[in-house]
Amino acid sequence: MQPLVSILIPCYNAEPWLAETLESALAQTWQNLEIIVVDDGSSDRSLEIARRYESRGVKVFSQKNQGACAARNAAFRKSSGDYIQYLDADDLLTADKIEIQMAVLAENPNCVAACQWGIFYQDPSQAEFVPVPLWTDRDPVDWVTTAWENNWMMNPGVWLFPRAVAKAAGPWNESLPSNPDDDGEYFCRILLASSGIRFCQKAKAYYRTGISGSLSKQSSDRSKVSRFYSLEFCMKHLLAVENSPRTRKACANRFQRFFYEVYPSVPNICEQAERRVAQLGGSDVQPVIGAKLKPLCALLGWRKAKKVQQFVYELAQKRNSNASSQPSVARQPISTRAKTEEALS
Repeated sequence: MQPLVSILIPCYNAEPWLAETLESALAQTWQNLEIIVVDDGSSDRSLEIARRYESRGVKVFSQKNQGACAARNAAFRKSSGDYIQYLDADDLLTADKIEIQMAVLAENPNCVAACQWGIFYQDPSQAEFVPVPLWTDRDPVDWVTTAWENNWMMNPGVWLFPRAVAKAAGPWNESLPSNPDDDGEYFCRILLASSGIRFCQKAKAYYRTGISGSLSKQSSDRSKVSRFYSLEFCMKHLLAVENSPRTRKACANRFQRFFYEVYPSVPNICEQAERRVAQLGGSDVQPVIGAKLKPLCALLGWRKAKKVQQFVYELAQKRNSNASSQPSVARQPISTRAKTEEALS
C-alpha cells in the first residue's frame, strides 16, 4: 500500500484563493492522501469555502486566531501521514508534484524532497521559474549555508519530507509572532534534521505574490523584531551542527542584510543585529541602494540617507492619517507607502 501523505493547509482570510488551492491538492495523482485545513479565525468566508470540500474528503478544523505557526502545528497534530506536505492557502502544486517526489524519497530514506517553484500573481500559467544553484541535490549544511550566503529562498510548498524528520525537528515556533521568515526558521530545522535534500526537477510548486497583508508584505516593528529572533534561532540551529568560518559568514550575511533592510527603525534591534555581525566575524555584503536614493547617499552617507528616507515616509504616513480623519471628499485613492518608496528608492 502507498504511504500516506498529509497535505496541511493553514488558512487565514484566503477566500479569493482557497478553492483553487484545494482543487490543486485534490488533483494530486498520488492516491493515498489526507488533506487538512485549519482555519485560523478568518473573518471572511474561508471557513465556509473549506467546509464545502468536506464531502470530498477534506478535513476542516477551526480555531481562534493564533497565527500561522499555531495553525500549522494544529494541522500536524490532526494528521497521521507518513510524509508531510505544507501548502499555504493561496499557493498551488502541479498534479504530479507529490508522486514525483515520493518516487525519489522511496530511494532516499530520511531525506527531504524539493522542487522547482515559480512566482505568479493571478494566473499560474504566467509563473516565472528562475533556477538557482540550490536546485540540486545537496547536503543539509551546504544547502542552508549556500542559501544564506546568496540570499536565496524556497517557499513551504516545495518541500515534502518524512514524518520522522518533522518529529526530530520539532514543531513550528509559536513564540515568533507572524513574520516573513517563520517558515525559514522551521525549514532550517527540517533540513538540518534530514540526511540530505533531493531535488526533483520535474515537480513544480507555484507561489502566489502581490497579496496585501501577506506575511511577505509585513513590515511592522513587531514583525521586524520577530524576524530578528528568527535569525537568532536559525544561527543557533546551523552553528550547533557545524561551527566553521563558512557557516559563521553565512549567518553574518543574513544579519547584515537584515540590518540594511530595517535601519533605522527599531534601533535596539538594529544595534543587536550589527553586534551579531561583528561577533560572527563580519560580512562583505553591501547595501542595495535604489537609483533615486544614490545621490542622497553620496551627499550624506548611507545611514543619514536612510534616516531621511524614514523621516519622509513617516511624515507621509502622518499626513495621510490626518487627511483620513477629515470629512471625506471625493479624491483618487493613493498608496502613500508606494509613492514614498518610489520617490526615495
